[in-house]
Amino acid sequence: MIGVVGEALIDLVVAESDPTRPVAHPGGSPMNVAVTLGRLESPVAFLGRLSGDAFGELLRGHLRASGVDLRWTVDAAEPTSLAVVSVTPPGEASYAFHLHRTADWQWSAAELPASPGFDAVHAGSLGLALGPGGAVVAEWLEELSGSTTISLDPNVRPEHLGERGRYRARLERWLSFADLVKVSDKDLEWIWPGRDPAESARSWIAQGRRLVVVTRGGDGSQVFGSGYEFTVAAHRAELVDTVGAGDSFSGALLHWLDRAGRLAPGRLARLRAAEAREAVEFASAVAAATCSRAGANPPRRGELTG
Repeated sequence: MIGVVGEALIDLVVAESDPTRPVAHPGGSPMNVAVTLGRLESPVAFLGRLSGDAFGELLRGHLRASGVDLRWTVDAAEPTSLAVVSVTPPGEASYAFHLHRTADWQWSAAELPASPGFDAVHAGSLGLALGPGGAVVAEWLEELSGSTTISLDPNVRPEHLGERGRYRARLERWLSFADLVKVSDKDLEWIWPGRDPAESARSWIAQGRRLVVVTRGGDGSQVFGSGYEFTVAAHRAELVDTVGAGDSFSGALLHWLDRAGRLAPGRLARLRAAEAREAVEFASAVAAATCSRAGANPPRRGELTG
């Protein structure tokens, strides 16, 4: 089973074409990854703090309907986090988060399982970055590393990260125990302004990361591993919006690696270049399918062609 830890929130999507009728969609980067895995029929569990309010119940229903195991979720007393999403032509999304004293950020060590037995755990975004719970999650992941493959997507939200240098130091700690890193070129531009994304990716591979994928939107993805690097073109789709596209990419990448027997500890190190290419091409196709729909709504396995 693959574990995904982090936030589950509500995306309140406001379209420029009809701003008077915002639509509530289940969202949150880690939750979107879990939903993608569930819909692709990978065994997946979500580790999140879910409120008992109406939005929390909506999130639970969405996860269950997507085939996600909820045995490790926490029933939280705090309200659900909100993200107001503005979508402007040609479908680009921007986010304004409402997070004060909400459920996702209050982790205690007792709420995370000591030995869950996962092949891999995916984490990142605000669930790692925000206190007080982010430090608890990071320590838990570090304890699991070595026996569990750790997947990381920083999914940077600059307005909530504080001073750049302090965030960079925390990210470098997370990178030290991650095996698989998916990161966007926009994330890297904020973290290390002016640095070539390929330079960062190559340095992470040299430091022991097994696979690094730098996504570049419509320009495709750069893929880096031990002894290889190449570019995979983006799949084309009729663009509705980009909400959840990066998360569905991460989920699909984990799904492919799991199905190929390359995700469990030690096996990712033996990933060949041809396999990495096929995995990223599949992830790109799933992300493109997500872009063709409103909100973070990744496809189910039976909806994919080819």
